[in-house]
Amino acid sequence: MLGSRLAEIARQIPKDARVADIGTDHGLMPVYLVKNGISSRIIATDISPGSLSKARDLIVKESLEGIIETRIGSGLKVISPGEIDTVVIAGMGGLLISSILEDGADVLEYVHRLVLQPMGNTDIVRKWLTDNGFAIEGESLVKEGRHIYEIIVARPGYQEVSDNIHYEIGLKLIENRDPLFKEFVGIKIKKAQNIINRLKNEKTRNAQKVMEEFSIKLNKYHEVLRCFAQWRG
Repeated sequence: MLGSRLAEIARQIPKDARVADIGTDHGLMPVYLVKNGISSRIIATDISPGSLSKARDLIVKESLEGIIETRIGSGLKVISPGEIDTVVIAGMGGLLISSILEDGADVLEYVHRLVLQPMGNTDIVRKWLTDNGFAIEGESLVKEGRHIYEIIVARPGYQEVSDNIHYEIGLKLIENRDPLFKEFVGIKIKKAQNIINRLKNEKTRNAQKVMEEFSIKLNKYHEVLRCFAQWRG
């Protein structure tokens, strides 16, 4: 049984996709995809021998050794071009995800779908996608415990970003009327306001610069909320 975060990621995988689950951890995602008839060819990778060993144990327990292959190594470096058409990278920082994609350019030439779930720095991931020939076709928010996670689905294609704020807050979240959107942006507003309040009495040039940057962001967050309220699809 998957938690809500992994279940939403699994929902984004097309039927019969050939999947690479990068950083598979305990192998829950590949096993779920096979047992639910979503994929019949999966390569599960991890840089950690310990994690991959646990994934193998689960795969053997479920008698799926002939369908799910495990490989130890960094990112897409252990995948050959053309082996897979869908890449899942979840539970890593946005900077690391972007680096994995950058280093796997030869593999990505044959990929039709990316399903990404950054733990932070989602703006870096969205900008990398836009700058490297991928268009974001879907985004969703998932709440698990006290955390709200962003899931980004992209495909090869051209995309134009009209405002840099949409690197941080995906436009698709507005278009899709995501039910967690207001809470998600509200958290960003609260964090920005707290930073501004802490810096109000600081007189250094750097503090004033940071406060100005977050004041601009705060205005953008409120503007995004207004767009969300007015959006009709």
